[in-house]
Formats: sequence, C-alpha cells, structure tokens
Amino acid sequence: IDSVTVVFSDDFRRDEQLRRLALSQFRSQFHLSPADRGYALEKGETILRAHAAGFISTRLAPADIPNDGKQTPMKGHPVFTAQHACACCCRGCLEKWHHIPKGRALTTEEQSDIVELLLDWIRHDLTLPFKPKRPSRQAEFFNPTKKAAGENVS
Repeated sequence: IDSVTVVFSDDFRRDEQLRRLALSQFRSQFHLSPADRGYALEKGETILRAHAAGFISTRLAPADIPNDGKQTPMKGHPVFTAQHACACCCRGCLEKWHHIPKGRALTTEEQSDIVELLLDWIRHDLTLPFKPKRPSRQAEFFNPTKKAAGENVS
C-alpha cells in the first residue's frame, strides 16, 4: 500500500486537542467563573477574540519571555481560564501539549490557531451548567451562621 496523506480540518484538529485536554485531571478542573461567564456573554466573541489575540501576541508569542511560567493569571478574564484549560498559558505547556518548541517566536498561524482553540473552549464551557466549587472544609468550619450538629436551634 502506498503512503496516504490524511488532511484534517482545523475544526477536527481543535476538537481532538480539546478531547485530549479534557482527559487531564489538572486541565479539566478549569471552568469559567460566574463573573467570567457574564463577561464572555456580555462582550461577545469578537471582543474575546481581540483580547485573546492581544494576550497571545504579547505574553506567549515572543521567543524569549522573562517570566515564562508565570505570565498568565489564574483568573480575572475568561481567556486566562481558557489558556490554563487548554495548556496555552506558558511556553512550557505549549511545548508539552502542543509540540511548539520554546526559544522561537510563534508564527502568525500558530497564534491564530491558539486563539481559535481558546474560543472553542470558551464556547464549550458556556454550554455546560455552572457548578459552584464545593466550599473548603475550612470555610465550613469558620462559617459562623452554621450551627454545630446537635445544637438546639430556637
């Protein structure tokens, strides 16, 4: 049999990337907060795409990033959450998950692919029902309104 070249669409490739990322215990724990969900719905895809493109071009695309591994906040914008969920938060994660080597600037096409992956993740996360995180045991312990078990409530 002669070798066969299979060409996948960009949509298929991004779907496959999202599927692989969802299998990661760490990556799959990221979800949009209520504030991020509201922001994403209010601003819309066009503005989110512009924000994502700006974040990627300034924080991820350069060949040398002095604070690599710390350049993406954990929260505060839907794109930041998507970057962590999609392993597009630093050059180390890009190299590990997407096989884009460190030490060289990202191409325009790579930047565009990353932006589209982030937007796909945001669109998908918006379709999921919001599940608040379970409060920590410490938060439960220090909640003054919660009565201790067996305490008489009048």
